[in-house]
Amino acid sequence: MKFRGLISTCIYDHRGIGENVTIHPFTQVCEGAKIGMNTIIGHNVFIGENVHIGEGCRIQGNVYIPEGVYIGNNVFIGPGVTFTNTKHPQIRGKSERQKTMVCEKVIIGAGATILSGITLYAECFIGAGAVVTKDVLNMQLVAGNPAKPVRG
Repeated sequence: MKFRGLISTCIYDHRGIGENVTIHPFTQVCEGAKIGMNTIIGHNVFIGENVHIGEGCRIQGNVYIPEGVYIGNNVFIGPGVTFTNTKHPQIRGKSERQKTMVCEKVIIGAGATILSGITLYAECFIGAGAVVTKDVLNMQLVAGNPAKPVRG
């Protein structure tokens, strides 16, 4: 595990971090998170409890990944991407957490928002700034708000 700026990085549990993982400054990795080998985590990234990140992933800076998100192998997540984990937040009481699945070889462009309960199937591409409200099929390209398939 390599750290760049360890003094400002907070990792609650090292046991789930694989070999040859690079974590940049101002990143928080919560308890129970798992990060596969050969993954690079950019600066100012939040990785919630029990999040799974596969091998060979590249997560750019300022990304928010809360509890309930599963990320497969060889996924690229551009800067400023936000995942959510509940559709109906509550001010008082507990909100129902929903699982979000990102399959292998997915590319998510800068500033995209992925709503909870979504599956991004293998090798799909999410355009920059897209707001994903529904599942994205294998090898499909989506863009816009809300994200819709782009015809080539």
